[in-house]
Amino acid sequence: MTPENSSTVTELVLIGFSNHPQAEIPLFFLFSLIYLMNLFGNTAIFVLVVIDSCLQTPMYFFLCHLAFLNIFYTTAVVPKMLLNLLASKKVISYDLCLAQTYISLLMGAAECIILAVMALDRYTAICYPLRYLLIMNWSLCVQLSAGAWTISFFVSVVPLYFTIVPICGPYIIDHIFCEVPVFLHMICNDTSLQEIVMVIGASGTLLLPFLLIVLSYLRILVAVIRMHSAEGRKKAFSTCSSHLTVVTIYYGTGMFMYMRPKSVYSAEGDKLISLFYAVINPALNPLIYSLRNKEVQGAMQRALERWKVF
Repeated sequence: MTPENSSTVTELVLIGFSNHPQAEIPLFFLFSLIYLMNLFGNTAIFVLVVIDSCLQTPMYFFLCHLAFLNIFYTTAVVPKMLLNLLASKKVISYDLCLAQTYISLLMGAAECIILAVMALDRYTAICYPLRYLLIMNWSLCVQLSAGAWTISFFVSVVPLYFTIVPICGPYIIDHIFCEVPVFLHMICNDTSLQEIVMVIGASGTLLLPFLLIVLSYLRILVAVIRMHSAEGRKKAFSTCSSHLTVVTIYYGTGMFMYMRPKSVYSAEGDKLISLFYAVINPALNPLIYSLRNKEVQGAMQRALERWKVF
């Protein structure tokens, strides 16, 4: 098939799980359940922080940003994926595919930076407990969150906009949604520049925040070791364990997906990885933060008691 300008393309074939037709209906119900868990769990976190004064602290302010991000990210990719599981014609419009590519890149970068900001928040809370609220004041929290979103936009969306070029047929995407590593395989020309830009962008949004997280937790570890109280150590580990769990899951899959050359691409393997960080992980985050956090559990109990009164 001869190359065509991508401006003439109206829709693309999105293979998804059509190679396993017998699994599509069970997967539809499974992913629908996971998506509903994501919507309910992250919305619940957001609402609890708004209505419960005990949760109106810097840590939960940033957690609200994470909850919003999880909902927005999955809503950009999951509904279309669910429709294609039921449809006989597995397609996605070119415009929606491009939108998914931009959104997945922006949300991924923002999550990395917000997780790094949350690590700094935990470092301040444990290493400078008496000055914590003075340092992490609301003005700084707003500046950090605004900075996270702004930086994410300029290091992910803007470079992609200026490096994206026409794609060639056959217009078939062997994936579950559109994102940069998959989109690279459809570009007509040599993709060396795009790969370099992707690695540089990933270094800025994956490696640098990850390094900041590691340094923060090394300082936290030193501070915890120096604590004389066993109860103090337990409380410090409790406040960090949820965040560490989320960081480990997200960074493990994100680094593998975005910090590697196109030559090691594996369609089936990448579908599973993308499922984990774009669909499953956002639904797990509220569970991780609520099941291992007494403050969130307490806020849930108070909210349920208020509901019973009404």
